[in-house]
Amino acid sequence: MASKKLQDMLNEAIARELQVSIQYMWQHVTVVGINAESVGGVFKKIGIVEMKHAEQIAERLDYLGGKLTTKPTPIDIGETLTQMLQIDKKAEEEGIALYKEIITLASKEGDIVTRKLFEEILSAEEDHHNEFSTLLEK
Repeated sequence: MASKKLQDMLNEAIARELQVSIQYMWQHVTVVGINAESVGGVFKKIGIVEMKHAEQIAERLDYLGGKLTTKPTPIDIGETLTQMLQIDKKAEEEGIALYKEIITLASKEGDIVTRKLFEEILSAEEDHHNEFSTLLEK
C-alpha cells in the first residue's frame, strides 16, 4: 500500500506528536510566574490536540500495515516561560516542514487519505505555531 519511506515518515510524525503532547503537558504543569495560569492553559489545550494527532496518525499507519513506534522524539521542557515558548515554536516549525513532505509524498503515491489527514493536521500545527509566536511577541 504505502511505501516504506512514507511509513517511516508517519512513524516520525507519531514520535513528534508523542513528544510535543508530553512536552506541552509537562510545561502546563511546571510553568510558573505571572502568566503561568493563562499560558499553562494554552500548553494543556495544544497538548491534548497533539495527542489526538498521534492517535489519528497511528490509526492511519496501522491501516497501511506499518509497525507503530512507541518512542517519542526527545522531550525538552525548558526552564522559563520564554524558553518553553521558543522550544515549542521550533518544534511546530519542524513538524510543519515534515508534514509538508508527507503531503508531497502521499500525493506522489496516490494516497489521498493520508494526504488529506496531513493537510488537516498541518492546518492545526500552523495555528499552534502562530499561537506560540504571538505569545513570544513583546
